[in-house]
Amino acid sequence: MTALGDGVDALARESGFSGVVSVERSGEPVFAKAYGLADRRHQAPNTLATRFAIASGTKGLTALTVVSLIEHGALSLSTTARSVLGRDLPLIGEQVTVEQLLGHRSGIGDYFDEDAGQAITDYQLSVPVHELSNTEAYLAVLDGYPAKFPPGERFSYCNSGYVVLALIAERVAGRPFHELVRDRVCTPADMRGTEFLRSDELPRGTATGYLSNDGVSRTNVFHLPVLGSGDGGIYSTADDISALWRALFAGKIVSRDWVAKMTRPCSDVPSEGKRYGLGFWLHATNDTVMLTGYDAGVSFRSVHDPRADLTHTVLSNTSDGAWQLTRYLEQNLGPHPE
Repeated sequence: MTALGDGVDALARESGFSGVVSVERSGEPVFAKAYGLADRRHQAPNTLATRFAIASGTKGLTALTVVSLIEHGALSLSTTARSVLGRDLPLIGEQVTVEQLLGHRSGIGDYFDEDAGQAITDYQLSVPVHELSNTEAYLAVLDGYPAKFPPGERFSYCNSGYVVLALIAERVAGRPFHELVRDRVCTPADMRGTEFLRSDELPRGTATGYLSNDGVSRTNVFHLPVLGSGDGGIYSTADDISALWRALFAGKIVSRDWVAKMTRPCSDVPSEGKRYGLGFWLHATNDTVMLTGYDAGVSFRSVHDPRADLTHTVLSNTSDGAWQLTRYLEQNLGPHPE
């Protein structure tokens, strides 16, 4: 993998990349390297153990938490959101189901609508970010958005849908969503460094998110909820992401039958050149599975090829840092390398 490593090094140097790049085959590291600074103010470097926000990569963990509750009889795919929400969020239709929310086919309005064309670095939240410190607090930003289309009609990526799933999980389990993710996903997957963290009190060894990659030290602390929920906001490491893929396909989080259902295409998404299952992005033509996150000061992608048992992951604490490198890895590793 010397040529691959040399190519990653060159591209990281040219782009000023800040983050971690990891390639693993059959549970063994092939290439892993950290670049840039986790904290520019204190000149603290990123390391392979640094925790990064993974933005919408969180949705895969949310989906697994919900499916775990389904396996244990607390929910079903056909459970309606309304049956759990009661009078909250009245613009969510009576027929919207957990399955539709998982597959981004619910049609509900989105508080953070990525189809609206706003820049990822815009200030988009309608309430002060410090108020969003638990999942129930998100009711204040979820309410008031009319449905975009009838439930089940088509795919439309929806952040609100995954916060609603977190609310549903919390209410049926009677426990905070963050604890459910820890106990039902992170613990069985042995993801010891993965957790929801407050952006205003990040512990040592955690990367601060920056809005540009040109040396400006403005952070993302005012752009995102102070504590994430079902649609994003968990922090993780490259090793933990690899552990997630291993545990997922070994049936350690949910059963292999459920893994097959979650990674079966529910929608073609031509605009992304991909397909979508239940919580996971899927390659357009093969069985490669992906998690992707993009937000102010955050970019992340992890790609797992279960046939080749090959994983490559790029985590970055800038808004666009991951994309050149993940494309390079996809081009040079291919979907099913020999």
